[in-house]
Amino acid sequence: MEHHTITHEFPEFTDKISELKISDQKFLKLYVNYEEVNALIEHYEDGEQNHTTDEHLTDLRKKRVHLKDEIYNYLRSI
Repeated sequence: MEHHTITHEFPEFTDKISELKISDQKFLKLYVNYEEVNALIEHYEDGEQNHTTDEHLTDLRKKRVHLKDEIYNYLRSI
């Protein structure tokens, strides 16, 4: 299974991510939202029994992509 943590997705921003998690509340909110959605997706994908619908999982994946894009744009703008 592929990992989608923010630091894995953007290794070139690892130091900046660590710094912003401490110093920037807007970034921290985006980061936490992304990690929560990602953890939920991983939970559903790893489970032997999938307790969600394909539509719900697709919606979660779309949300993760949207949050990833927001985070990337935020990291590039600072």
